[in-house]
Amino acid sequence: MNLDVHGARILFQFGSVMITETVVNTWIVMAVIVGLCLFLTSGMQVHCRTKRQIIAEFIVKKVNAMVGENMGEHFLQVGYAPLIASIMGLSALCSLSSMIGMYAPTSDLSTLLGWSLMVFVLITYNKFRAGGPLGYIKGYFEPIPVLLPFNIISEFATPLSMAFRHFGNIASGSVITGLIYAALAAASHALFSLLPGALGQVMGQIPLLQVGIPAIFSIYFDLFSSCLQAFIFCMLTMMYIGSAAEG
Repeated sequence: MNLDVHGARILFQFGSVMITETVVNTWIVMAVIVGLCLFLTSGMQVHCRTKRQIIAEFIVKKVNAMVGENMGEHFLQVGYAPLIASIMGLSALCSLSSMIGMYAPTSDLSTLLGWSLMVFVLITYNKFRAGGPLGYIKGYFEPIPVLLPFNIISEFATPLSMAFRHFGNIASGSVITGLIYAALAAASHALFSLLPGALGQVMGQIPLLQVGIPAIFSIYFDLFSSCLQAFIFCMLTMMYIGSAAEG
């Protein structure tokens, strides 16, 4: 099995171009999101509301409220709500894809670095827009010029911290889940091997303790943590961009 530097399997390779599980699974998740959007918004009407339309309007209202409260009406008017909804949906579904046996794209650091780079560009753009080029440069010398090196480090540490925070939580959950499966398999073998004769030999090879018990931990590591990290990433995105626009 060929792996790239981030641990994802290389599915296809054309010269120096590698198509990994991360790329394929991300496109699958994006296709699912597009399909859900088309399904929820098809046949929408002004007065006659279906269950699909109710769900679609509920999602839009919640995202608009979140963007308006955390970033301000200006960002809501210029269309940041679809961006935040896209990041949250993509992050959550990429992480949740591990529950059906797929390689979670959020377990690949390059995915999170790409998203963080996009956020960094938006932060820089809004700082330029708020204070102009001179105001942006001046910000590195505040409150006193001697802090210039630390301000530069802080500027680039923002996207890196976002990426590593998200990646660390998702990757650690996958590692812990794997360790739990391995521990339960060993415990199952040790326990059922105590049975006499051939019954112990057969039952000792069947990891019965892996049935049901990992699902309890999966509720947190796969379900709750995936949604929580998507929410946190979006909240940090809104906070950083919103504060950048304030100058």
